[in-house]
Amino acid sequence: MDLFGEDPDLSGVRQPDSASPLAFRMFPRNIEEYVGQEHILGEGKLLRRAVEAGRISSLIFYGPPGTGKTALARVIASKSKAHLEWLNAATAGLDDLRKAIKSARGRREKGVRTILFLDEIHRFNKLQQDALLPDVEEGNVILIAATVENPFFYVNSALISRSQIFELKPLSTEDILKILGKALKDGERGFGKLNLSVDDDALKHLAKICDGDARKALSALEIAVLTTLPDDRGAIRVTLAIAEDSIQKKAVVYDKDGDQHYDTISAFIKSMRGSDPDAAVYYLAKMLYAGEDPRFIARRIVICASEDVGDADPMALVLAVSALRAAEFVGMPEARIPLAQAAIYTANAPKSNACYEAIDAALEDIKNEQTMEVPEHLKDSHYKGAKELGHGEGYKYPHSYGGHVEQEYLKDKKTYYRRSK
Repeated sequence: MDLFGEDPDLSGVRQPDSASPLAFRMFPRNIEEYVGQEHILGEGKLLRRAVEAGRISSLIFYGPPGTGKTALARVIASKSKAHLEWLNAATAGLDDLRKAIKSARGRREKGVRTILFLDEIHRFNKLQQDALLPDVEEGNVILIAATVENPFFYVNSALISRSQIFELKPLSTEDILKILGKALKDGERGFGKLNLSVDDDALKHLAKICDGDARKALSALEIAVLTTLPDDRGAIRVTLAIAEDSIQKKAVVYDKDGDQHYDTISAFIKSMRGSDPDAAVYYLAKMLYAGEDPRFIARRIVICASEDVGDADPMALVLAVSALRAAEFVGMPEARIPLAQAAIYTANAPKSNACYEAIDAALEDIKNEQTMEVPEHLKDSHYKGAKELGHGEGYKYPHSYGGHVEQEYLKDKKTYYRRSK
């Protein structure tokens, strides 16, 4: 019986010991201990059903660092009771690959399956990837590859067609808190035997600042615990200040669900409305540093560009929408630049809320007054029977009058739009 509580042959993979880093020691031993990726591992999901049934075909996992790609490969090997060979494409060559495949063929003759876990597969060139094809096709190895890059760009189409692709997403703050909690309670692999307390705000800071990377969070926790001297009673206490120092990032007082969230975004919008680009950039930086969703910020710039700038400078809305699309396309940290550009432009632009007031006034009339009928000459005259009803009769085509002609557009004259001076 090994670390995973099963009987797989993991001789091809280094096993954690007491000297191993905490993140390595805390690898999940089975699928029940695996945290996160519910979109592919939740109850009833395809990958979970395949793992539980031990019916695994070749897989490619891609996603950011620390999201559980290697851990998931270990769990799969554990459940399937297969031999696990581990290669890193950054250091392994063609000879290493051929040696691993030759061993896998020998095991298959004895009825033992081999999972070949190939980390950073995007670093393998076309020749190296092609060398995998025959044995993946024949089933001599079950390939589980991991990459931080989009496999559709970096992996041969032939390998793609023989594999199932699963995207692993950054872990949520709640997922990271669960993982940290396990490390604090586990007396065998974690810190459960220590006289240790970690303040809630310190744990939350590590969970939030690690950007969905469990390895980063566990490493920071380990540094915090091992570098904190016990008090006179032998107790170790990790505070927020220690957590900040351990992960090298200051905690900003900013709760996404609390007053700081609403107060900061309110100040950001009012700074743009008030034509103060420096204040707008400051609040933008505060939100980005605290981990606010860039798309949320971009949407607020779009609203401000239309509500507060409007037709005084229509380019503000064009730039704001472009910043939103750019933020979605490039992601952080680069997204900070188009967001700053849009926020500064919106702050510097001339202001008009005429469009905002116009639509709200019209909506108020629609809500509270009798709805006006469309004048006969403005009605559509193209559908069957429309002309017989007199629809469109007497309509004056503005371009026939130099682009503008006086005629009735509303039954009752209304003034909703008042152009700003």
